[in-house]
Amino acid sequence: MAEKKKTEPQKNPAAVALGRLGGLKGGTARAKALSKKRRSEIAKKAAAKRWAKRP
Repeated sequence: MAEKKKTEPQKNPAAVALGRLGGLKGGTARAKALSKKRRSEIAKKAAAKRWAKRP
């Protein structure tokens, strides 16, 4: 029986580079925009969610 191969569409290298560039900047830019208090609130909320998952 012949195996069918799925071919993934080729990605535009320029679009990939642009998306990666934005992704690399994102977290740093967001952290600069937030106040220390707000960053702390977000971190506490994330930690609570992680700990809530534990059995």
